[in-house]
Amino acid sequence: MASLKLQKLKEYIRNIGNVAVAFSGGVDSTLLAKVASDVLGDKAIAITISAPMHSKTEIEEAKEYAKKIGIKHEVIIIDDIEDESLKFNPENRCYICKMNVFTTIKEVAQKHGINNVLDGTNLDDLGDYRPGLKAIEELNVISPLKEVGLTKKDIREISKELELPTWDKPAFACLITRLPYGEELTNEKLRMIERAENYLHSIGFRQYRVRYHGEVARIEVLPEDMKKFFNVEFMAKVSEKIREFGFKYVALDLEGYRMGKMNDGINQ
Repeated sequence: MASLKLQKLKEYIRNIGNVAVAFSGGVDSTLLAKVASDVLGDKAIAITISAPMHSKTEIEEAKEYAKKIGIKHEVIIIDDIEDESLKFNPENRCYICKMNVFTTIKEVAQKHGINNVLDGTNLDDLGDYRPGLKAIEELNVISPLKEVGLTKKDIREISKELELPTWDKPAFACLITRLPYGEELTNEKLRMIERAENYLHSIGFRQYRVRYHGEVARIEVLPEDMKKFFNVEFMAKVSEKIREFGFKYVALDLEGYRMGKMNDGINQ
């Protein structure tokens, strides 16, 4: 089944002709970049935006994956959050962010003579609150994974078949999603979150979030990983380390990790 879906994806991308893949280094965009490179050769490029809301670790991984795939890769660095409408983290932050990111990607793609921009939206993305999808639609960005009917499970299966290192990579949304709506966004807050999450990764957690609540860092890990915290010495070590990054208090979310938790209670 995975092989048939892969052939369908290849044919879809081949028919587009030339493409620029919005490349985050996640499981979805890495599969897209791999297939586009295989099918279109030098008529496919990958473009990564490196902005304050993006983890530097993720950017470095994207560079590594693009090199392994062999696709031409361009990284566009944005040092500050320049859009004032994003400053206080509105509920439509994903729409604003996607508009900015994909407008930039389209401009860069056109400099390479490419008019078709691809993103990694898949069928499963349609079920969550994702205002960014509206921006993608308005900018005429193409979503091949969605168009050929691929789910996240399909994408992981095909990625494993192609021996891509991202086949079992956990989901990793942009760092802005760690802050409550209405919270002022600053580079300092985003770096605090990034350092705390990098630390959790360094001590063995694979799926996690550190949510920012002012002086409080709220840790989310998978329910099966929560037992690691049932140790006084471990809790003290984690708390001490995360407080070094600028938080005053460190808390464990007793419900555990759940994608989109910061969307709870908003009008969808």
